[in-house]
Amino acid sequence: MNLWLRLIWALLRAWRLAPIEPGAVIERHMRVWPGDLDINGHMNNGRYLTIIDLMLVEYFVRSGFARVMLKAGWRPMSGGALISYRKGLQPGQRYRLRFALVAANEAWNFMRFEFLREDGALCAAGYMKGAAVGRQGLVPNVESYGRLGRSFETKPLPLAVQSWLSAEQAVVLESGQMASPTAPSQRD
Repeated sequence: MNLWLRLIWALLRAWRLAPIEPGAVIERHMRVWPGDLDINGHMNNGRYLTIIDLMLVEYFVRSGFARVMLKAGWRPMSGGALISYRKGLQPGQRYRLRFALVAANEAWNFMRFEFLREDGALCAAGYMKGAAVGRQGLVPNVESYGRLGRSFETKPLPLAVQSWLSAEQAVVLESGQMASPTAPSQRD
């Protein structure tokens, strides 16, 4: 997380806002700052994921999960993201970020996010998966939700998430199949 001031602001804001239930949609109005830009003059593709991390922090705090993790000695962990970029966000442009927990399985929680221009045009959308990690590895959602005082039921995975997880398995299975780079020739 390289946006320390935004992180502090997200934490302060989250502590002041009303608590939310898991599954609630939260929304932030934001602006593209100069540090968000890439060499093409629009918001950098990696910055989208960093901004999503800020929303995740707010979600954890407002849902009570951050308190549970701190007490249990767990750490939040992102297991990956699927994102599609549709339209660029320009310098100084205001946008809206919508974020919600939409599905869960035994260990992973899947969050949907959408970056929207003020006119409602979709700029980027996707999913992020996250889990709590303890000393024994991934914490089962039954346990983490139980500590929140909630019962846990798996939520059906959207088709896009099912396809993403299938592709993710294929990527892991194909690990090590790339040809080794050849050493560049040396000249005298």
